[in-house]
Amino acid sequence: MFIKFKLSRWLLVTVAMLLVSQAFGHGMSEVEKQSIIEGGNLRYMWIGATHMLSGYDHLLFVFGIIFFLTKIRDVVKYITAFTLGHSATLIYATFTGLQVNYFLIDAVIGLSVAYIAFTNLDGFKKYWNIQPPNLLFMIVALGLIHGLGLSTRLQQLPLSEDHLLMNIIAFNIGIELGQIIALTVMLLVLAGWRKSARFIQFSQVSNMFLIMAGFYLAMMQMHGYSHVMTPDEFGFSSDNHIHDHIKLDEQRTQQLRQQSTHDSLE
Repeated sequence: MFIKFKLSRWLLVTVAMLLVSQAFGHGMSEVEKQSIIEGGNLRYMWIGATHMLSGYDHLLFVFGIIFFLTKIRDVVKYITAFTLGHSATLIYATFTGLQVNYFLIDAVIGLSVAYIAFTNLDGFKKYWNIQPPNLLFMIVALGLIHGLGLSTRLQQLPLSEDHLLMNIIAFNIGIELGQIIALTVMLLVLAGWRKSARFIQFSQVSNMFLIMAGFYLAMMQMHGYSHVMTPDEFGFSSDNHIHDHIKLDEQRTQQLRQQSTHDSLE
């Protein structure tokens, strides 16, 4: 009973974190943009690391990849495949200015989380009686999609035309550093759970949760896409919709300026 209570509490906290991430996943104030310009490449690196560490969709996907991997060699192989995939599209899309609607790409990323968990549960054989696609190939392919999502985020930042490549590289290095930190924690947690007699139960519950979380993220992003593309269906016109978002951005900028002034006085 106690274990079930702890598991339920963990799921509740995770869902709450996902809700917060959806609320603040897009958009940036002028104050934040200015601080990035002044911070240089180290600032881009920091943003990359924090974006990965707060990017629940990317973290859930990595967690799904390594869930049943017990050998360091396998962990390195599959994580490297994911890294090569998302790094390729991150660099290419940003450098060429390729943009994809962030709601749609994040929806696909959510589905990728559900896919990796479904594979972990051997769903292809159990439910469809077919062999799953080559996992290494799929991780590279899904990594390419994740890279588009990362590029979308990076292109929201004030990039320097003269130092564009360095900005991209610094952001990508930050992404990899954040991934290494998160990966280390995940491996330690899983190593501890594997020693437990309840690991099989834990693995089933965790991967079922990953499937639900993946679909939840996808639905939330599609809702956001509908909200932006067809604002009239949500009770106000497109003009009012844009005006409200501008107003919210201005209020957030003013709050950050007041906070910055307060900190400097202290």
